[in-house]
Amino acid sequence: MNKEPIWTKSFISLFLTNLSVFIVFYGLVSTLPLYAKDALSRTDEEAGLLMTIFLLSAIIVRPFTGKLLDIAGKRRMLWISLIFYLICTVLYYFITPFEGLLALRFFQGIWFSIVTTAAGSIAADIVPVTRRGAGLGYFVMSTNLAVVVGPFIALFIIQTYSYDALFILMSILMLIGAVVAVLIPDVKVEGAVTPSKRFTWNDLFEKKAIPIALLASLIAFSYASVLSYLSIYALEKELLAFASFFFVVFAAVMLITRPLTGKIFDEKGPVYILIPGFILFFIGFFILAFMNSAGLFLLAGACVGLGYGALVPSLQTLAIQSTSHNRSGYATATFFTLFDTGLAIGSFILGVIASQFGYQNVYLLSGLLVLVVLALYIMTFRKRRVN
Repeated sequence: MNKEPIWTKSFISLFLTNLSVFIVFYGLVSTLPLYAKDALSRTDEEAGLLMTIFLLSAIIVRPFTGKLLDIAGKRRMLWISLIFYLICTVLYYFITPFEGLLALRFFQGIWFSIVTTAAGSIAADIVPVTRRGAGLGYFVMSTNLAVVVGPFIALFIIQTYSYDALFILMSILMLIGAVVAVLIPDVKVEGAVTPSKRFTWNDLFEKKAIPIALLASLIAFSYASVLSYLSIYALEKELLAFASFFFVVFAAVMLITRPLTGKIFDEKGPVYILIPGFILFFIGFFILAFMNSAGLFLLAGACVGLGYGALVPSLQTLAIQSTSHNRSGYATATFFTLFDTGLAIGSFILGVIASQFGYQNVYLLSGLLVLVVLALYIMTFRKRRVN
């Protein structure tokens, strides 16, 4: 029997658009803390605030995006949010006061919330239902690629040229992504009902997706230590030159193992992916805490990449599978609301911990939290079957 294709023209267009959004996201996340400390003479806590304020607006808006997508249309909202996300990216070149930068981060977070929810929901609609684990896993590969491409390009540009050059390049890449989105067709979901304009609690969250999304939020809390502070930690360890290669290894292992993990998820079940993912994620943080050489730094990148690549796509797929097809937008919004909440809280709290106790303790704490989440998963979800 021939399998239904995943890599259609619509899927490829959406993949490239999502890639550009996250290249800008990860590129700025990895360099703005350095920009705040070096160019604007700000503290570690203030540097972390750039991530927190961005995600705060995303968290505030995200619960409303499911209803917004239903009423206005997923493709239309994808285009609108891409335009405003692009405008915000361009404005980094012109805004220099730290307070203005915080305001810009807050405003861009709004459109990041809408564009990522719309893209994830459209992806769930266009991949074959029988291959959803593999299909959504491949879609998340666009994020995985951005994990390496964004920081690699951004760190190279600021070390070789300037922050202004970085902001110009990010704007060009985002423009390309917005143009590609024109090729994404309007997908009609079979069995979809006309949305009511009345607003209820169910329009804020998909309650069936909340348990899985809560686990994802704890994973995001730990991952915030990599997103927000890895470049500063590498500088402290005199390994900043290898920070870009950390993300290369991080993404490479995810891309290499993604076809296998997606297949195992669909054929054997999530437990065979998630438990090894938790263990590898913990090992990566443990190595980061005690690294003293480039080799250990890159080994940590491989372990963190394997763990993240196994955990986040699988948890997102479980969140979407927990509800009906026409609620995919709400499940996606719920997942990212709690995931972003974990990132935001983690960025702030771990920044405070770093300033008081050092970055080694930040990565130790992140690793221990992963073990706690593993225990919660085993106790709560291991015996549940996903329909």
